[in-house]
Amino acid sequence: MRNPLDGFTVTAQDLWYVGEDLQRPECILAEPDGSLWSADARGGVVHIRPDGTQALVAQSLDQRFGGTLDEADRFTQGTLPNGLAFDVDGSILISNFGTDRLERMTRDGRTTVVLDTIDGTAIGKVNFVLRDSQGRIWLTISTRITNWMAAISPKLSDGYVAVLDNDGARIVADGFMFTNEIRFDAAEEWLYVVETSGRRVTRLRVGEGATVLEREVFGPSDTGGFIDGIAFDSFGNLWGTHVMSDRIFAITPQGDFRVILDDDNPGPSAALYEAFERDAVTPNHMLACGGQIAPWFASVTFGGPDLQTLYIGSLRGTRIPAFRSPVAGLPMAHWR
Repeated sequence: MRNPLDGFTVTAQDLWYVGEDLQRPECILAEPDGSLWSADARGGVVHIRPDGTQALVAQSLDQRFGGTLDEADRFTQGTLPNGLAFDVDGSILISNFGTDRLERMTRDGRTTVVLDTIDGTAIGKVNFVLRDSQGRIWLTISTRITNWMAAISPKLSDGYVAVLDNDGARIVADGFMFTNEIRFDAAEEWLYVVETSGRRVTRLRVGEGATVLEREVFGPSDTGGFIDGIAFDSFGNLWGTHVMSDRIFAITPQGDFRVILDDDNPGPSAALYEAFERDAVTPNHMLACGGQIAPWFASVTFGGPDLQTLYIGSLRGTRIPAFRSPVAGLPMAHWR
């Protein structure tokens, strides 16, 4: 069967933009009615309605669940929403890169802590959260060290994947090089895990009780860039982003790598990767990188009524670029 992505590429001229004055729209959730929910560095999410109007929904610590005034103050200063997922009741699960915990926020902003320790130990830099069709919550921890930029290293592999279900929270797979976004395939048989510092995608075959039965690299062992976000389309292509070198790519079901959109600034990117090989990356190396569209591509989200509009999340953009895909996205758990 012919792959819908055969011969398909995108340029800046194919894009349009959604939202305005956003701050760090790293992760985007789409709903069937056309609504978008974007993580925002001001502490919460921006709801972009189908008519284009938008509103910031700011987090507030829910005092009904034991939060103190001191805790609320610390929370307001430290929050940095990163990965998002809809819970079964429509509230928003937030992997908070600032507070180092998994949180649940109602659509009017009331926030409670879901998880901040596993077996009595702080969970670390929680990056992404995903809910599957069984209602289980999966999350990634990029690193256990506090300074996450120091974890962009070819020598560190302390990231892990955890699950939260009726049996509690536990680590299901460990030893990843800066764990980032995760996605299940259509059958929820394999969980695909981004290893940002590994510049690859690893997949885990998941069995009963969220046990890992197999673990293998999917696609190239080195994609040539730091991967951040991923999403499946309905054909089985795994789309993804190269953060800082700003590319949208796809890995076919056969494992072939294809670049869809390239907004790289090659000089700074080359310097970044050279420094990475020496384990000498600095914030200046990273900050010098980025394209013109929405610097530091971070995620891809399928939306629109036919799931054929693809939205690009970013770490340094203020708007959300979008384009039409030749194939629909794989519906997420909240869409079904």
